[in-house]
Amino acid sequence: MLPIMLDLATLSALYADRKVTPLDVIEAVIERRAAWPDKAVFITPTSDDDLRAAAGKLMADHPQPNSLPLWGIPFAVKDNIDVAGLPTTAACPAFAYDPEVDATVVARLRAAGAIVIGKTNLDQFATGLNGTRSPYGAPRSVFDGDYVSGGSSSGSSVTVAAGFASFALGTDTAGSGRVPAAFQNLVGIKPTVGLLPNTGAVPACRSVDCITIFAGTVGDGVAVRKIAEGFDAADPFSRRAKWASLPVSGLRIGVLEGAEREFFGNADVEKLYDAAIENARSLGATIVPFDYAPFRQAAALLYDGPWVAERLAAVEGFFASNEADFDPAVRAIIGGAKGKTAVEAFNGKYRLEELRRQTEATWAKVDVLLLPTSPTTYTVAEMQADPITRNSHFGRYTNFVNLLDCTAIAIPAGFDSADHLPGGITLIAPAFTDDALAPLADALHRLGARGMGRDKTVALPQASIVPAAQDDMLTMVVVGAHLSGMPLNHELTGPGGRLIKQCRTAGDYRLFALPNTTPAKPGLVREPGFAGTGLEVEVWALPADALGRFVARIPAPLGVGKVTLDDGTAITGFLCEAHAIADAEDVTAHGGWRAYIASRNA
Repeated sequence: MLPIMLDLATLSALYADRKVTPLDVIEAVIERRAAWPDKAVFITPTSDDDLRAAAGKLMADHPQPNSLPLWGIPFAVKDNIDVAGLPTTAACPAFAYDPEVDATVVARLRAAGAIVIGKTNLDQFATGLNGTRSPYGAPRSVFDGDYVSGGSSSGSSVTVAAGFASFALGTDTAGSGRVPAAFQNLVGIKPTVGLLPNTGAVPACRSVDCITIFAGTVGDGVAVRKIAEGFDAADPFSRRAKWASLPVSGLRIGVLEGAEREFFGNADVEKLYDAAIENARSLGATIVPFDYAPFRQAAALLYDGPWVAERLAAVEGFFASNEADFDPAVRAIIGGAKGKTAVEAFNGKYRLEELRRQTEATWAKVDVLLLPTSPTTYTVAEMQADPITRNSHFGRYTNFVNLLDCTAIAIPAGFDSADHLPGGITLIAPAFTDDALAPLADALHRLGARGMGRDKTVALPQASIVPAAQDDMLTMVVVGAHLSGMPLNHELTGPGGRLIKQCRTAGDYRLFALPNTTPAKPGLVREPGFAGTGLEVEVWALPADALGRFVARIPAPLGVGKVTLDDGTAITGFLCEAHAIADAEDVTAHGGWRAYIASRNA
């Protein structure tokens, strides 16, 4: 018999022991989906026959259990993300279209063996944090059907919490991948903007949209994220990862103080927040109260400033011809962008940069922020009675995150005093600290865990623990194909390497393009007396054993030695034997390998 929650670790173990097959799991999904009383969860479920066919094809093409990373793992997709064979509606029937290809992230997950169980409900055009703004109905909390599920990724969160899906895709502009996680006792992975490509997703605010992941554990969410992430040139806002680290010890965590602690009368969520702070302290973190005001003011810009015009830009033609087809609250928000001027847009941008500069004072004092995911919750009736104001309450601590280019992981924090409804907290850190943030999020989740989703009693699987960052990390300077976003960077990230910094060498180094290398590789040679400006390099930290294996694979004429940086420090890095540059092109003038490669591709 399958457990209530279909987490990756448990399913993979069952598959490995051949106790169940993907077809068995799909039959359970079909049964659970049909029996669930809330019929607003899906907009378009994958048909029973198509689910069985997908499971059968997987088993025929890849008969060995777990031969693919997500072999036989069921997942759901928010209905503003394309899945070939299922319509995309964005919760607006008049807008619906039939995509011919999967969104990039869906294609990657399917290629890894995962099976799409359907397209889920959402606040129309991903405009809302509550889940009630859809003509297909309002998905409800799995703990009390009177309460909102959270949105806009409402249906996706319910599929995981109810036990239909092992994970689900959402999107997040203002908090839509985090608020539903808090209300459903789930983890919400909100990656750095651009880390997961948005190709094939209906935009809300294109410049700050993220595709997100709901899962039962941080480990599950991170595993899915690593498969889905990666640069996609088809998305103009896709970014090559520039991984950054967080301190292994002496971590400083910023928390709310004074008047900025606003819970709108919900004392239970406030108690859960305080308990999470103490849990963080017990892990050895230094707790640092900080001024949330500039973050709050940045958050207000998303709906009160010109960014609302970006929502109109996403659907401008359709809104002009089909305004009556919009949910009233969504219509009011998007329609409010009419008349916004370019002057207002620039003034909003200037204000955001002013606030970003103000937040730098906080980031100088802390490494991570620990905030309530949502300060309170409401019933569906309460939300519908005051849809704008109460929705804004949910976004008080979420709206700033994408605008200020942060990554975030929302985790459960326990249940209220009546053991009725869950609350959640979110850990927030600067862009591209996604991997570095995960061990802390996992450790905090396990200290405050009350099961996963609707199963309050299940223990979090040990197999999904995210290992803590290691203290025995050794540093390495890389100069060419191992740089972030370059073809061999996976040789650093795969064994757990993390980017420490981007910098330059001392001025007396030259760089050469070595002939007949695949992928193209440079040779770094020191020439005493050469008066250059230094070359772009990255300093990476790798576990000691991984560094040893890495160095052993370096092909001649490359080798390792001490590379002197522009600050005078000398760190082990790639160097080249002098004889190998005799017929090589001198590319020093480009300032680094990345710039040279870009010039070749221009």
